[in-house]
Amino acid sequence: MSGYKGLAPQERQSNAAAAKKAMLDRFRAASEGPAVEERLKARQALNEAREQRAAEREAAKAKQRAEQAAQAARAAELEAQTKREAEEAAIRAAAEKADQEAALELEQKAARDARYAARKAAKKVRRRGF
Repeated sequence: MSGYKGLAPQERQSNAAAAKKAMLDRFRAASEGPAVEERLKARQALNEAREQRAAEREAAKAKQRAEQAAQAARAAELEAQTKREAEEAAIRAAAEKADQEAALELEQKAARDARYAARKAAKKVRRRGF
């Protein structure tokens, strides 16, 4: 049997170069076709739609944050108003209590003075003997 006689090294190199060139030509042909342009346009449209949706979400979030801030401000204002009203009510109650205490003291003083005057008059009556 005779041994395998392969190709010469230069033939192998030229065949490999030809194969590489054929693959490169097929790749270029596939990347330059109308289908590739359609895919690129579709991809760009998807990216633009995605960016638009993201911008809409950001706008909605900003609007929601603004509404929450306004609501918090209203709540704080209502809380401050109720606190002021409670303080005013406490001040009025304290003033009324002070007025009542002053009136009670005046009544007690008047009663005490009346008792004192009655004792003094009774004492005069006893001294005179009437």
